[in-house]
Amino acid sequence: MKNNQKVATFGGGCFWCTEAVFRRLDGVSSVVSGYAGGTADEANYRDVCDGTTDHAEAIEITFDPEIISFETLVHVHLTTHDPTTLNQQGADRGTQYRSVIFYHNEQQKNIARFVIKELATEFDNPIVTTLEPYEEFFVAEKNHQEYYERNETARYCQIVIVPKIQKLEESWAHLLKDD
Repeated sequence: MKNNQKVATFGGGCFWCTEAVFRRLDGVSSVVSGYAGGTADEANYRDVCDGTTDHAEAIEITFDPEIISFETLVHVHLTTHDPTTLNQQGADRGTQYRSVIFYHNEQQKNIARFVIKELATEFDNPIVTTLEPYEEFFVAEKNHQEYYERNETARYCQIVIVPKIQKLEESWAHLLKDD
């Protein structure tokens, strides 16, 4: 990681969706799918999906704060998934799909609180996104990395991920990488 790079860790439902969204932002150098916020000493897809580890499907974003700020990343996070549904995104249900911001320091925590408060009036229901201290991130299995890019024509990708990318492109076009 370059000296000026920072890390943000978010959970917003299925990590295939969130990874596909954040990979498109200018200033984001990498997005890795994985698991965070659990109580078990390790995490894998089967155990996380069974709900036995308390981990959330999450992404770890490496970004250049001179190009894109943490505050902007939080705005994108909260507006490209539904932060008002508890432990659910679409048909995916369980604590592993919770809306969460894993803050790496007090500054990130304060920024996230500010953005949540700022966006509260934009939604019909209260934002239930939790703020949890970042402790550890477990990288997901290889088949979960860059899932959308490898499976664009798959039914799940077309039905669930494409609308999120379209929402990103409509709402945040000025933040997208040049192709």
